[in-house]
Amino acid sequence: MNRAAPLLSLVFVLGAPAPRAAPPPVLGTTLPSLAPMIRKVSPAVVNIATRGTVHESGASNPLLDDPFFRRFFEAPKNSGPREHSFQSAGSGVIFDAKIGYILTNAHVVENATEITVTLQDGRDLAAQVLGSDAQSDIAVLKVKPDGLSQMVLGDSSKMEVGDFVIAIGNPFGLAHTVTHGIVSALSRSGINPDGYEDLIQTDAPINPGNSGGALVNLRGELIGINTAIISRGGGNLGIGFAVPVNMARAVMKQLVSFGAVRRGQLGVSMHTVTPDIAHSLGLSSAAGALVSQVVEGSPAAAAGVRTGDVITSINGQPVKSNTELRNIIGLRQVGDPVDIGLVRDGKPIRLTAVIADTNPEPAKH
Repeated sequence: MNRAAPLLSLVFVLGAPAPRAAPPPVLGTTLPSLAPMIRKVSPAVVNIATRGTVHESGASNPLLDDPFFRRFFEAPKNSGPREHSFQSAGSGVIFDAKIGYILTNAHVVENATEITVTLQDGRDLAAQVLGSDAQSDIAVLKVKPDGLSQMVLGDSSKMEVGDFVIAIGNPFGLAHTVTHGIVSALSRSGINPDGYEDLIQTDAPINPGNSGGALVNLRGELIGINTAIISRGGGNLGIGFAVPVNMARAVMKQLVSFGAVRRGQLGVSMHTVTPDIAHSLGLSSAAGALVSQVVEGSPAAAAGVRTGDVITSINGQPVKSNTELRNIIGLRQVGDPVDIGLVRDGKPIRLTAVIADTNPEPAKH
């Protein structure tokens, strides 16, 4: 699995230039073209170049502690942890031109001590990291808001398998490369076992350098941040993934406000409802999260959730699996009330819980 390098981002330009004339007819038919939309969104896609230092604490070679070995091979003595400098590149999407906010991947700016953002017009701007969240692979950067263009954020919940999408980024250092494809699948997970994932899968070619770039719909709206590819040799195989913009938006709001994501919890252990489980419980469909344990003193316990309940919705949003429930709760802010729809003994029930901190500060005495 390779993380895709900076991605091409799409931008919606306010006050766009006057539209160009339609292409001339060919055999009496006007040919369709994505060029007008690409011209609008491209200024909001940026190249991100980073420099930094990686500290390695791997096991040392015991032979380097032997004076004879060091003298014979002119080798240095073990000096503990090692470090080396690196340079990397990626992509980003401007989502607030007035303030200078840019969305990208957390892995694009990981360990970076110097970040330079290059705009489509060739200008270089120094950037700082406002916040980064490795579990969703989203980071927010800030640059000087000087003549920037921003992209319109769409609604990824409205995407369907088969919808056409465009990827914009900087694969292999080729700035503002545009590729197209369709949405191949939705709600993919398991790419990062420790992450919060609800990924959009696409066959729009994504390559190293596309990470952090834009996945847009045909209206020129950002619907995803390109994040990863499945590859055997580092190139595109037609299986790429993007963080849905709705998830990125939720993470972005917390990163801007707090510099980090304050993930909440309900305090339950869950299993996805399989067809066998649905049949044994008399459910009409195999959807939802089966509660296998309720933590004592947790928000779920206080709300009245019990072992054996099947959670089917949160705030009216259907829950299809335990992974989806984890994502929904994990992106809610601590202190938020949530309406829980569940099925108990074949009957629908609604409860209200207040999200708690996953890492509460120790009580002060």
